[in-house]
Amino acid sequence: MRLLPKSAFGQTVLLIGMLLLINQIVSYLSVTYYFIRPNYQQINNLLATQIKLVFIEDRNHFDPELNRRFFAATGIRVYTQRQAIIKGLEQGIHYPYLSKKMSEKLGGEAEVRITPGDPYLFWVRPPQNPNLWITIPMSGAGEPDISPLTIYLLVIGILSVAGGWIFVRRLNRPLKALQEAALLVGRGQVPSPIPKEGSTELMAVTQAFNQMAKGIKQLEDDRALLTAGISHDLRTPLTRIRLATEMLPDSQEWIKEGIVHDIEDMNEIIDQFIDYVRQDQQEKLQEGDINALIKEAVQARNIEEDHNIQLNLAPLPWCMIRRVALKRVLDNLIENAFRYGSNDIEITSSFLKKEKQLCFAIRDFGPGIPEEQMERLFVPFTQGDKARGSLGSGLGLAIIKRIVEMHGGNVTLANHPQGGLIATVVIAYQAVS
Repeated sequence: MRLLPKSAFGQTVLLIGMLLLINQIVSYLSVTYYFIRPNYQQINNLLATQIKLVFIEDRNHFDPELNRRFFAATGIRVYTQRQAIIKGLEQGIHYPYLSKKMSEKLGGEAEVRITPGDPYLFWVRPPQNPNLWITIPMSGAGEPDISPLTIYLLVIGILSVAGGWIFVRRLNRPLKALQEAALLVGRGQVPSPIPKEGSTELMAVTQAFNQMAKGIKQLEDDRALLTAGISHDLRTPLTRIRLATEMLPDSQEWIKEGIVHDIEDMNEIIDQFIDYVRQDQQEKLQEGDINALIKEAVQARNIEEDHNIQLNLAPLPWCMIRRVALKRVLDNLIENAFRYGSNDIEITSSFLKKEKQLCFAIRDFGPGIPEEQMERLFVPFTQGDKARGSLGSGLGLAIIKRIVEMHGGNVTLANHPQGGLIATVVIAYQAVS
């Protein structure tokens, strides 16, 4: 389970949130220790002074007339334990912190209780006479209301996080556009110029990327034009050679067959060059069923009696694909399986719902290929193991790789544990709109 975000957007928002949380805690503690506690201490000192006043020498605490006059002057009353209970002592809330501080001020164990009201009534049992309770009224000195502070800190925190989120999102938008454009370039497609927005650094990077994409497009166009020109120029002399070969006498039939076979191989190699350069970019995405494409490819192979194809297809959803391009992938992989593997092959398909991917695999029952050769087989002009009888230009798998990457997927080769080679194609599922 991943707890920390990996994207710059998530990390920045998390950092802002953590800093704000620390700031809120420090602010809360600062108000508590530098505002609320001094206020409590001031109240405690005032109460202690008044308690000491009550216990001045030669004062009779049980003289009603003296108590009445003392109350009229200070608002302070002195009760016995029984009287205090009758007057509401048990409704008072005990405060350990104030009791501790009062004990320190009066030099002995004291107890402080507070009865909420207007004014608040402080009950103090002094160490000078534990059988007495002294009540001292005090306006505005009860439990401090810290809810406005809490609301203020909460609102400031929400506004700060929201502001940071908006800022980071604005910063992240051009980066997201660059990422999507880079993925298109990786698939062999040239994206439209990206609008320049954001900070000056991001605008400079965007401009450099647009120039790079423009240069790649120019290189691809030049390469396509060059390859098409060379292919056209090669076909003209090959056609003349083919015509000249047809005029050879019957006694030289064996020479004629060899030349015709070589010309057909050269034409096939030229077609592969054109397919590799073209990359099937001109074909538009359309609704399609990969299982239907597989069945079409198998139907075309049924004319060969010595070839046998076993199908094991799972239900697949319709998606947006390049039908002709994917059919070329299927035809090429099936041809390779028969040519280099065995006369019996197996084709399977599946839908990886969680990963949103479509998958199909073609397995032969031949000798397989060495593990160290698998990756380099996808490099253009690379031929496989001679033991499998590799022929041609070495562009077949490179073309397949480009087509699959255009569909946001990948193609892999692996030796099957029970023998043979299995080619697996995985493409991104693009739902039909």
